[in-house]
Amino acid sequence: MAAAVVCALTSCSGHDPAPASSPAAGAGTPSPSADPGKPRANEDPSHYAAPVAKYAAQAGIHPQLLMAVLYNESYKPHDPDFQRAWQKIKPDAAFGIANMHKAAFDETKQGRDFAHRDWQELPDDTNLAVEAAAWFLHDLAGQLPDHWSGSYTKDELLALGYNAGGGNMAAFARGAKPGADAQTYLDRLRTNWSTAAAALKKS
Repeated sequence: MAAAVVCALTSCSGHDPAPASSPAAGAGTPSPSADPGKPRANEDPSHYAAPVAKYAAQAGIHPQLLMAVLYNESYKPHDPDFQRAWQKIKPDAAFGIANMHKAAFDETKQGRDFAHRDWQELPDDTNLAVEAAAWFLHDLAGQLPDHWSGSYTKDELLALGYNAGGGNMAAFARGAKPGADAQTYLDRLRTNWSTAAAALKKS
């Protein structure tokens, strides 16, 4: 991923701030929809185990990483109407269950089978959101050096890249210390790692 998309997924200072209606609103697990590609508000990412497994395999990334990233990104309500209303307040907000910004999506889709799709479709199509996230992680993997310092695993570095961008990921691989927001994202990934593994058993 080009350096120009360093902060393309979540803001450099962390996640897009959510308005008063938080992810905790509307407690309870929604019942499955008839359309598996249609998002539901505040949905448990385990509902997407099948597309996660499918698109992770196509992109050559670890499915547990992709699922853990979805859990990390589930802090924000993903109801399409909510997302579009929030974008009117914050035009550079991310879209879809993987919280992808337009610049990242437009770069990631180049040469892929979803190249004809538009970023504005992400809130309505969870399969597209998962596929784009998988290939973004694939592209980040191509930016990793053969060897890196520190105690990070490859998947941890890719998750840091997903949150903070490829340029920052490369800096972390060289030994730079993550800032507070990136460290929080990594800590959350580690917490969600076993949850992601359990979720994938549903696929």
